[in-house]
Order: sequence, then C-alpha cells, then structure tokens
Amino acid sequence: MDEKDIKKIEEVFQHHMGILSENFQHKLDIVVEGHQLLSEKIDHVKTELSQEIECVERKLDAIAADLKAHREDTEVHKKVYKVKEE
Repeated sequence: MDEKDIKKIEEVFQHHMGILSENFQHKLDIVVEGHQLLSEKIDHVKTELSQEIECVERKLDAIAADLKAHREDTEVHKKVYKVKEE
C-alpha cells in the first residue's frame, strides 16, 4: 500500500465516522426531545393534581367545620337531642 491508498482509506473512514456521528446525534436529539415532552406532561399532571387536592382539602375543611358546628349545637341542647344506642 502506498501513501495514496492510505489517504483514500482515511478519507473513507472519516466520511463513515461523520455519517455515524450525525446519525448518533440525530438519535440523541430525539431522546432529548422525548424527555422534554415527558417533563412538560409531568409538570402539567402535577399542577392538575395539586389543584384537585386543594379542592378536596377545602371540601374536607368545610365538612369538618359543619360537623363541629353540629356537635356544638347538639351539646348545647343535650336535653332536646339525644343519641340512643340500642
């Protein structure tokens, strides 16, 4: 093999390495894009769940306040209201 053949082999090798590098970079870009989309979806679901949890907490607080008021009212009127267990 002479130097001309070696240079040709190096050029072909560099060309193939360039193609492989571009292919790898393209696939890596697709993976990164997928992760970004997943991150956005997770953030969206997190926001929705937080809102739902806040709504449930408000409802529970309202029910607890109603129950407390009802208990206080029945304790004030013990002679009128009685819970009888059989």
